[in-house]
Amino acid sequence: MTLNPFTTRQPYPSPAPSPPSGTTMIDRIGARSLTVLASSRAVIEGELTAATVVIDQYTGKITSVFHSVLPASDFPPGTSYMDHSPHIILPGLVDAHVHLNEPGRTEWEGFYTGTRAAAFGGVTTVVDMPLNAIPPTTTVAGLKEKVQAAQGKCWVDVGFYGGIVPGNANELRPLVEEGVRGFKGFLIDSGVPEFPAVSSTDIALAMTALAGEPTTLMFHAEMIPPIAASVGDDVQWSLPPLAPIGPLNEYATFLASRPISFETYAIAEILSLAHIAPELPLHIVHLSAIEAIPLLQQAIADGVKVTAETCFHYLSLAAESVKNGDTRHKCCPPIRSKSNQDGLWKELTQHDGCIKTVVSDHSPCTPNLKLLPSSISSLGTKNAPHITDAGGESERGKGDFFAAWGGVSSVGLGLSILWTEGQNRGISIEDVVKWCCKNTARQVGLEGQKGDLAVGFDGDVAVFDDEGAFEVGAEAMLFRNKCSPYQGMTLKGVVKETWLRGQRVWERDGRGFGKEAPAGKLLLERRREK
Repeated sequence: MTLNPFTTRQPYPSPAPSPPSGTTMIDRIGARSLTVLASSRAVIEGELTAATVVIDQYTGKITSVFHSVLPASDFPPGTSYMDHSPHIILPGLVDAHVHLNEPGRTEWEGFYTGTRAAAFGGVTTVVDMPLNAIPPTTTVAGLKEKVQAAQGKCWVDVGFYGGIVPGNANELRPLVEEGVRGFKGFLIDSGVPEFPAVSSTDIALAMTALAGEPTTLMFHAEMIPPIAASVGDDVQWSLPPLAPIGPLNEYATFLASRPISFETYAIAEILSLAHIAPELPLHIVHLSAIEAIPLLQQAIADGVKVTAETCFHYLSLAAESVKNGDTRHKCCPPIRSKSNQDGLWKELTQHDGCIKTVVSDHSPCTPNLKLLPSSISSLGTKNAPHITDAGGESERGKGDFFAAWGGVSSVGLGLSILWTEGQNRGISIEDVVKWCCKNTARQVGLEGQKGDLAVGFDGDVAVFDDEGAFEVGAEAMLFRNKCSPYQGMTLKGVVKETWLRGQRVWERDGRGFGKEAPAGKLLLERRREK
């Protein structure tokens, strides 16, 4: 049969001239290496359909998409052909919020371990946050040091954010030129001294510097307003409040110290400055409090270019279920109530909602920094976190939500977390692709390259068994430190294979990562105007 390699409904780039009579594009590139992935179910340009995806292994680009399952006999002899029916072929996920911590805190995480964990879960692109590494990515020199540390270690593609801190406004445009995908700043203490919080004056300077640039300005939106004495300024430094409502190992005490008003006050402050650079896209990272949603909705209605993300943990974990001392759940903003979680899901599933993306915010540390009590750290199961208690340290201070490091480890688990929780909420696999592939790629300026399966895009693919399930044990947590609130949970949805630009980097039921070296690229091209 004569094949038309441009049956995809949105060819990109424009089709080449027709080949000579009797030949096809497949015939013309037959001497080149091809990867062909087919399935009775695939998410192609946002729709679930049968499909055959053809990838040129030399360029790593998708050359053809057919809306049917073509047999292997339709391709040149020796073509790498796999029919994955009935599993679902998805675009590789783009996790736009990950802390890889290298260089400087590689005992917490690193490029090698963090990107392996990503590949395990079908994530083919991660974007590394500017803090927790030393130095932070707040200068061109800091970026170059991070890029050097990443060389040869990445199993998936990696992009980088720059940071905004007091006094670095002159570094921002040079960082854009060096290829950062966006910028992030904190309105409250970040938890690490080398990345201080910004004031409104600092934000105004950053907006002025970045006006007209092809980038996104993002914020950790918590800020201490003038409220009750039960909070107190010391919360900025992760210390207990002046008047705690209860014991420091009770989650309710910690939750009360990071109230909803922290988020709403910060978001209101950010929006009040948007007029300084009205064309500059703004983004709220890890939105937790649903009370902030009306503020964002109104700003969007008023023409402000602002979006928000939420995280897998806010959509799947609830305050009512956190046990005393289980600091694996500590993060900022905090995991809130079940009713708040329901509100996040409601906004996420709105066609015109302000929450556009779902990310991991993978923010690990060494297990000892979580200060887990022996009742949790010595459960005697294969899924207990590995905790080293040097010198027989007593239980004093263990389980303290204020002293423990804040961050949830989950990179590579997000697809299964979202699919598991979504089973009772009526979400479709097309929804997941929109939130975790297409929209995250757009957020970081990678639309047209990542986040979809279409001609001209990178051949990044996740093969997903939507009926499979697994228990989260050490073998499922490929990040460096096996300490996560998802330990011991059974998740539905299993990534069977992960492909990066037409090359298989992970196979669950066979070769694993194989013997090949990491082949991920560092995404350092300058963002283009859209």
